[in-house]
Amino acid sequence: MSQTYRRKLKTLVGASSVISAANDSQPSVGITRAIELAKIAEREKITGLFTADLLQADPAGLAGTTGTQDPLIALAALSQVTSHIGLIATVSTSWLHPYNLARQVGTLDHISGGRAGWNAVTSSVGEENFGESQLPPPQERYARATEFIEVMNALYDANERAAVQRTASGGIKLDHTKLHPINYRGDYFQVAGPLNVPPPPQRRPVQFQAGQSEAGVTLGARYAEVIYTSQPTFEAAQSFVADVQQRARRFGREHNPPLIMNSFHAIIGDSDADVARRLRDKHERINYEQGRLRVADMLGGEVDLRDLPLDQPLPAAFIPELAQVHRRQGRAAIFRGYALEGLTLRELIVKAEETGHWFVAGTPVTLAEAIEQRYRAGVLDVISLHGLGQTDQQDLLLNGLLPELRRRQLIDTDYVGNDFRSSLELAALA
Repeated sequence: MSQTYRRKLKTLVGASSVISAANDSQPSVGITRAIELAKIAEREKITGLFTADLLQADPAGLAGTTGTQDPLIALAALSQVTSHIGLIATVSTSWLHPYNLARQVGTLDHISGGRAGWNAVTSSVGEENFGESQLPPPQERYARATEFIEVMNALYDANERAAVQRTASGGIKLDHTKLHPINYRGDYFQVAGPLNVPPPPQRRPVQFQAGQSEAGVTLGARYAEVIYTSQPTFEAAQSFVADVQQRARRFGREHNPPLIMNSFHAIIGDSDADVARRLRDKHERINYEQGRLRVADMLGGEVDLRDLPLDQPLPAAFIPELAQVHRRQGRAAIFRGYALEGLTLRELIVKAEETGHWFVAGTPVTLAEAIEQRYRAGVLDVISLHGLGQTDQQDLLLNGLLPELRRRQLIDTDYVGNDFRSSLELAALA
């Protein structure tokens, strides 16, 4: 699968309008901290800021602060203090409407000068806030997501760039003959159009997709420009990418398959002894009773692990079949695999600290070697790095890992283009 890459590895970091480290003695809450970190990320030539989101207040505290602020509004604020870095908002295709979202993301693309992206998720939580008594099954959520993306793309593609022009006096002239309806009629959406936002600078803001169930991978292979996935091992990443590329070819995308994005959870130390100490400290901080709930959540949320012994494998009755899982099927597949391997509940709780993501503990050199292996094998195009904003990791990220990746000529040393699409070196839209 090894291949020669035209593009360098692209880098993302997490962003939110509430960013503070648990170890900060005086954490700064609000946009001030987010602005500070966004400026640091742009100074380091990070390709984009990526926001996660949940549309509920997690009662068990399993999701941390994810979802504490609306990502589109937060990124709109950050767009005004940055000039090159991409801005990716996670949005729910299950709970939002594509016409409104096309207006919002299109507006973000305008006010940022062509730096908007949106990450489509079908959501595994939040039904109680949107008039649903229970979460719709995965097949229904992905059928709706398919129509959602089709509507978004149709709205962006229909209007002509020349539809909006500035007059000699400085006013705006709208040519309604260049704004076109789409007359979309589906099972979930009926949208006439046209979109009443001028054509975005990128025409289509960059479309990410997260979801690695069977239906999720098919959706990403068909439509996504970047697929966000959790592949904890090199072998799993190879298998996943081969599958995505095969599906993309079936959709006629052999020349422009989706880029593959992995979230990279890491503990960075300046020596092997420092890494061992940090890893030991991390394990000592684990709340194992909370960890039982987290593992249950990783398995789909339908099992009760509170009375099981920590140092024994899960009984077969507590390992659900994927067909029975309606929430986070991709994540459940990872943890089901761990359980079937015979990992103890204690070991599963340790794994659940990273929620099934790729995790490496090591020095900057060790981490860079792991990243380079995947990049050179052609199974990693975009990497989401953690550590920015964490007082005990930020310095080692900025002055350790990133310089080592540059030394190996793996990542960009400057922004490639003037908008997010060109910074990712995506194929030009027809």
